[in-house]
Amino acid sequence: MLSFLEACTIIENEILNFEINCEKVSIEDAINRTTAESLIADVDLPSFNNSAVDGIAVKYENGITNWKISDEISAGNFNDSEYKDSVEIMTGAKLPEIFDTVIPLEDYRMINDSAVLNENAKICKGMNVRYKASDAKVNEVIISKNTFLTARNISGAVSCGSSEINVYKKLIFGILATGDELIPINETPKDDKLRVSNNYGLSAAVTLIHQQSINFGFINDDYNKLKNKLKEMLKSECDILITTGGVSVGKYDYVKEIFSELGVDEIFWKVYIKPGKPIFFGKYENNGMSKLIFALPGNPVSSLVNFDVLVKPSILKKYSQPQPLKFKAILKNDIKKNDTKRHFVSGIIDVNKNEVITHSSQSSGNLAGFSKSNCLVEINEKTLNPKNGDIVECIMI
Repeated sequence: MLSFLEACTIIENEILNFEINCEKVSIEDAINRTTAESLIADVDLPSFNNSAVDGIAVKYENGITNWKISDEISAGNFNDSEYKDSVEIMTGAKLPEIFDTVIPLEDYRMINDSAVLNENAKICKGMNVRYKASDAKVNEVIISKNTFLTARNISGAVSCGSSEINVYKKLIFGILATGDELIPINETPKDDKLRVSNNYGLSAAVTLIHQQSINFGFINDDYNKLKNKLKEMLKSECDILITTGGVSVGKYDYVKEIFSELGVDEIFWKVYIKPGKPIFFGKYENNGMSKLIFALPGNPVSSLVNFDVLVKPSILKKYSQPQPLKFKAILKNDIKKNDTKRHFVSGIIDVNKNEVITHSSQSSGNLAGFSKSNCLVEINEKTLNPKNGDIVECIMI
C-alpha cells in the first residue's frame, strides 16, 4: 500500500504529463485561465514621457522657485505646440520634450499667472516623470507562458493589444456515483436510502479550480448497468473520470474489476490515509485518446477529502494556480489517532487567534460537520494522539 507522499508524487507526474490542447479566448473570458504562450508588448510602455502627478511641467534650473504658467495639458489632449512658458499638467498627460520635471500641485501656490514654490518644498530634476519604455520596451515579455490570469494580468494583456489570448483548455471531469442506497436529490429519503451528494460536491470542487465537469448521475450496484455506464464515460469527451463508491473489497464493489475489463491500467489501489484509503488511480488509452481515472470511496467526506489532498494540488500546479493555503495553528482539543496512517481531520481554524478546533465526529458520512469546516488538520504518519496545545498544520478548504 502506498504512502500519502508516494501517491501524491505518482498523481502529480501523471497529471503534469497529461497532454492538454490550447484555445483562443476573448480578453473578456480570459480571467482564471492559464496562458499557453507569452504575451509580448507591441509598443513601448508607456509609449511617451508623461506626468505621474497633477502639477506643473517645468524645465529644471537650480535655484528657480517660480514659473510663469501660460497653458495646460490634460491626459489624452496633447497638442504639439511650441511651449515658451511652463504649463499645468495632469496625471498621465504627455510631457513636452522641452520639460524635464513635474512639480506636484501641493508644493506650489498660484499668484496671478505664476506658480511659486512653497518654502519647505524640495524639488529635483526628473521628479514625477514617467519615462517612455520605463515599464517595458517593445517586444518585451509582459505576461509569461503558464501564467494563471488574474485581474491585474488582464490589464497587462490589454496594454499589449491582446484582444484574444491563447490559453490551455479546461480539463473536463466526468463524475459518477454508485450505490444501491442512492436516490435523486429531489426525493425524500426513506428507510436506508440517501440523497446522492457526491456528484454535486465534486462538481463544485472542480468548478472552484476553474475546470469543467459533466455529471453522469448515479448507478445502482448492478454489474451490467455499471459496466455500460463506465463504458459510456470512457468513450466521452472527458479527460478525467471520477467515480465514487464500489471501490473497496465488498461483495458489490465492482468498479475496479469493471475498469480492468474495459482496459483501464491500474496505477495504484489504496493509499495509507484516513479517510479515503481505498482510492483507485488508473489510466485509459485508446486510439490516441488518454484519460485519467480516479475511483474514490463512496462516503461523501472521504471522496471530497481524497479530491482535496490527492487530486486538486496537481491540477492547480498544472495550471499554475496558487496552492491551498496552509497554516500552523494551536490545537484546542485532543485528537484520537492510534495508527500510522496520515490523517486529515476536518476542523475550524481561527486565523486571527491562530487556533484550530476539530469536530467531535469524524465520520466519513458526517456532511453536516464537514460543511461547517474551513480546514483539514493534517497529522503525519508518526504522530499519535495529538493533544490540546500542540502545534498542527492546517490546510484551508
